[in-house]
Amino acid sequence: MKYLPIDKDLFVKNRAKFSNEMAANSMAIFNSNDIYPISADSTLPFAQHRDIFYLSGVDQEESVLVLFPDCPKKENREILFLKETNAHIAVWEGEKLTKEKALETSGIATVYWLQDMEKVLFELMTQADIVYVNTNEHYRASIETETRDARFIKWLQKKYPAHTYKRCQPIIQRLRSVKEPQEIEMIQKACDITEKGFKRVLGFMKPDVMEFEVEAEFIHEFMRNRSAGFAYSPIIGSGYNACVLHYVENNQACKAGDVVLMDVGAEYGNYASDMTRCVPVSGTFSERQKQVYNAVLRVKNEAAKMLVPGTIWADYHIEVGKLMTKELLGLGLISKEDVANEDPSWPAYKKYFMHGTSHHMGLDTHDYGILTEPMVAGMVFTVEPGIYIPDENLGIRLEDDYVIQETGEPINLMKNIPIEIEDIEKWMAQ
Repeated sequence: MKYLPIDKDLFVKNRAKFSNEMAANSMAIFNSNDIYPISADSTLPFAQHRDIFYLSGVDQEESVLVLFPDCPKKENREILFLKETNAHIAVWEGEKLTKEKALETSGIATVYWLQDMEKVLFELMTQADIVYVNTNEHYRASIETETRDARFIKWLQKKYPAHTYKRCQPIIQRLRSVKEPQEIEMIQKACDITEKGFKRVLGFMKPDVMEFEVEAEFIHEFMRNRSAGFAYSPIIGSGYNACVLHYVENNQACKAGDVVLMDVGAEYGNYASDMTRCVPVSGTFSERQKQVYNAVLRVKNEAAKMLVPGTIWADYHIEVGKLMTKELLGLGLISKEDVANEDPSWPAYKKYFMHGTSHHMGLDTHDYGILTEPMVAGMVFTVEPGIYIPDENLGIRLEDDYVIQETGEPINLMKNIPIEIEDIEKWMAQ
């Protein structure tokens, strides 16, 4: 890993929170992600399952975490199963976690090698009544490939059909949605790296550079600051491309007079940042571009103020829609008649602002969070309104990351990243 070691106290605390929510005499099991093949002997780079990382800090393939708070043997109340390391593996793949290093990383003293898991698990299953298994229940999940967790659940239920099985997700979603101070520090670090990348791009942008060249400037700055790269597929959309919400080809030239929309974020220690900025290719915005830009900025700033404890996500979006309606009326993009005759299920403003304004953020860019429950302090949300006008080859979206506070307005983790028109033009002129 490129990131600096994370204090194991975070993972100790996270496990304690999870264990406190488990039923009596129950056990929970979490698997790492697979390494996914491409073809021949090629594979995708390994990315750890965020749940096992959240609970252990282990960032290694073929790892399994078992939590059994009521286990009769105290030493088996927290267990890590790891792929055994040896000199051969160290030469060919790099050294894996030793038992000693796993303790330093996770705070878990009981570590077995993976080949012993079936034997140890048999003993544990004779002592547990309930088993929590891990599934992906994110509201945006789309799963076509069978995961390591899914295969494990099939095997476990076939071998031990008489046990009661429960889902980890109702517990883990609530826990992960509220960040510990150490987690907010990690997200802040990711945001700070994103800031460095954006300021580098402001000095690089000029007519006729390619969108992928802009992407390369970001990744250069990210990786030289200990990030493993982008937290998600970067969007670098110039001109009309800025109106394509999930444009990721990034293969067109940035033309003079156009605006480039950049939705990018660095990760750090598996924690995400999520930023969107729009900049003029030629260094200055036109009057029309300024009008649309400032309209989006006003909506973003007002929407952020609503991120307070007790806010309901669905109600929040209704209020943001009212803000956007007012701005679109002022820009002449919709009329009062459009608003009066709008379909409540698809309001008039949706013609130019068709996506949501905010989502949870943390270990995943679209992090876990139960959207039907009120917001609470410690949650991290993006705020990202936009106006997209294909007929004008103009798309503006602005996005920052905010931490909800016990009282008052949320803290903007991206407050140091230029966003005002004057600041962006000043940075580009340097």
